[in-house]
Amino acid sequence: MNKQPDIAPYIEKVNARLTELEAIEGANETLRSAMGYSLRAGGKRLRPVLNLMANELLNGDAAETLDIACAIEMIHTYSLVHDDLPAMDNDEMRRGKPTSHVVFGEAFAILAGDGLLNYAFEVMLRNALRFPQNLEAHVRAMDEVARGAGVTGMITGQCADIENEGQMLTDKELTYVHAHKTGAMIKSALLAGLLLCKPDQKQIAALALYGEDIGLTFQIIDDILDVTGDQVKMGKTLGKDKDAHKFTYVTLYGVDQSKKIAVEKTEEAVGALDVFGGKADQLRMLARSILERDM
Repeated sequence: MNKQPDIAPYIEKVNARLTELEAIEGANETLRSAMGYSLRAGGKRLRPVLNLMANELLNGDAAETLDIACAIEMIHTYSLVHDDLPAMDNDEMRRGKPTSHVVFGEAFAILAGDGLLNYAFEVMLRNALRFPQNLEAHVRAMDEVARGAGVTGMITGQCADIENEGQMLTDKELTYVHAHKTGAMIKSALLAGLLLCKPDQKQIAALALYGEDIGLTFQIIDDILDVTGDQVKMGKTLGKDKDAHKFTYVTLYGVDQSKKIAVEKTEEAVGALDVFGGKADQLRMLARSILERDM
């Protein structure tokens, strides 16, 4: 068993700030409740943690990137709210709780997702204005988040996933889906934290590779857990991939070979961090914890 990263302090910072940001003056009360319901439902907070850890690599100020980290969690949460809708995955459980559309109805679930996405950019823009001396870096970070979440990132990955339901895919096609649907926002979370610190191209390329590799590993393990996982631990309905006729790494390679690929990607990710030396130890441990997760 590999040593686990100490992510609790990062999660505490993110949760505390999210609670403050939930107090949105002038918002419709049902909308605000629906947005908060999904944000407070728990989850791993992986993307904001990665953002904060990446910022530390070049001695960044956590107070400067914290709102970006929280905005990234809002974007991730919106994607889950919409993903669970009857028109998409039609899932009734998420993070061990009834999904947003089950509690608030489909219309407010759609609006809550819209609200989370838009509010995320409000939060990042207001945060950027607090640091005029570093404004260009903030614009670059926000651009990275926008592209990771957008029509050439997560959204196009979701489109490819829907279009390919019931289809036999090659490794290249399957990797494309995973790299965009899951990996794009993971990579963007990392780079947004790093970009505030004016990294060089070698550092950007190294962290991008790390993000791509752990993003793919995360989805491969997700595919495996959909077959072998514990439904109570996972907090969501399992076996959905098979029921939806989705082609996964397990479908293509089986459980054992899929795990082997995930191990190879994890080691590549860890190796990519050499440029950062010992400052990247937490990220190295986090990569290996993603490989070993059971929920």
